[in-house]
Amino acid sequence: MAVPSKLVLLIAVLVASCTTDTEALKPKKTHIQFYMHDIVGGPKPTAVQVARRLSNYTGSDPIAALFGSVSVMDNPLTVTPNPNSTVIGRAQGIYAMASQHNEFSLLMTLTYGFISGPYNGSSFSVVGRNPVMNEVREMPIVGGTGIFRLARGYCFARTYSMYQMDAVIGYNVTILHYNGKA
Repeated sequence: MAVPSKLVLLIAVLVASCTTDTEALKPKKTHIQFYMHDIVGGPKPTAVQVARRLSNYTGSDPIAALFGSVSVMDNPLTVTPNPNSTVIGRAQGIYAMASQHNEFSLLMTLTYGFISGPYNGSSFSVVGRNPVMNEVREMPIVGGTGIFRLARGYCFARTYSMYQMDAVIGYNVTILHYNGKA
């Protein structure tokens, strides 16, 4: 019994459409280093507290007194720790004071969006614990957009400088991603 030529053609088209370029399935690895400027004081803060603990706290521990505070941020990202260096993006999101026991620790939910350079229009997101007083903190990358589509990875944060509560934090980032740009 002969197979109709249209059926053979249909099967050939289906097989060809299911064949995938294996190179496109391999994740790319990108390393980025930048500095985030978290400014909570002065006339132009980049992070502002939007919720705080009720005034019923009676303890003497200043860290525990901050437990439950929530801040929203829109911090500039620069290529060097100098606040006047080239701005390459913004870190936007929230952080909450998440520890009430002898540790200044934040829960961070941030998206690092790039506005210039090779990653312009792309972003990646971090959700995790940030024990601020540790010299180096590691946080997970849980997603991304643009070039960083389907991102996963990690970032190391290190406080470069701190004056009162204003800080410059250096980030060393490793991202595994699939290039989302056509």
